[in-house]
Amino acid sequence: MALGKLLLLCLVASEVWCVETKPTFVCNRGARRAFNIVEEVKSELSSCHSSASLSTPVRLPCVELHVASWENKSHQEKRGDIVASFELLIEGLEFARARSQPGCATSLLQRLENNINNYLLILRNLHLNGSVVSPALSCVPRSTHSLCTVLLHYDQLISGKLEHFILNLEDSC
Repeated sequence: MALGKLLLLCLVASEVWCVETKPTFVCNRGARRAFNIVEEVKSELSSCHSSASLSTPVRLPCVELHVASWENKSHQEKRGDIVASFELLIEGLEFARARSQPGCATSLLQRLENNINNYLLILRNLHLNGSVVSPALSCVPRSTHSLCTVLLHYDQLISGKLEHFILNLEDSC
């Protein structure tokens, strides 16, 4: 399964360079769904004998989506918002993993970090028209000790802001 995900990442990364070339990630909803590992991690977490409670809090990304104001943002601003949210999450997960005891939860945190890094690689390599915008959060982040809550917010970020952003880019497919 991990090898399949790695091959999918290589395929996506090799085709993501320019939106005009119809990259797999932008143009293939199935590829995007396969990229989302939240349900797999939830399933593994439920069979994991360690606690879903993290020893240190993780700051949560801004997942609320006000569609009207979102649509008024440029592609660069949308990407900046999503990248900032992924960076916030990965920073918290790295910190929590470094302070966790080795075990099942630690390996799940590592898988999440890897998955987020894959999304960041794709987003940073999308060629968009317009001036580059520095990543910026659209809200003040909250924190949680619950890995389940982290997974919920991560899933909402992927299925909300990221999916809306990608759907706007589908016109070039």
